[in-house]
Amino acid sequence: MTNTRSMFNSPSLVAAALCFAAFSAQAGGTHADNHGHSESTIGKPAKMSQVTKTITVDMGDDMRFTPEKINVRKGDVVHFIVKNSGKVKHEMVLGTPKELAAHYKQMLKFPGMVHEDPQTASVAPGQSGDIVWAFTNSGIVDFACLQPGHFDAGMKGQFNVAK
Repeated sequence: MTNTRSMFNSPSLVAAALCFAAFSAQAGGTHADNHGHSESTIGKPAKMSQVTKTITVDMGDDMRFTPEKINVRKGDVVHFIVKNSGKVKHEMVLGTPKELAAHYKQMLKFPGMVHEDPQTASVAPGQSGDIVWAFTNSGIVDFACLQPGHFDAGMKGQFNVAK
């Protein structure tokens, strides 16, 4: 029989739940809205059946995304194929500068945190992941790798979302 009390007193479990709640609140969503992902200034999750464009993004151990500047249009639904050509884990996380900085601070405290958010592709070395994203507003949308040390090393990029 599982000891429920000790399971819920686990520092890792509590930390992960708090971080998820904080990031969800910053992204403007609750699980009740739009299946947990309400539309924000950066756009919203989409389905593969809605894809209008596919873009491959490479992540390397030089702490760079290739490309790091990506042009899309408002209304585009993009399937990002996110490849990790490096030898360490990398991730691509979409967000506002404020969201990314706050989430990065949490990652520094809890480096083993696992992400399953629709705006994130956490990718093991030599593997690839996917993000399917609808760009609903024009402007700049940021992305970054939030693995400890990577963000500070400049592993960041931007989407220019044209009208």
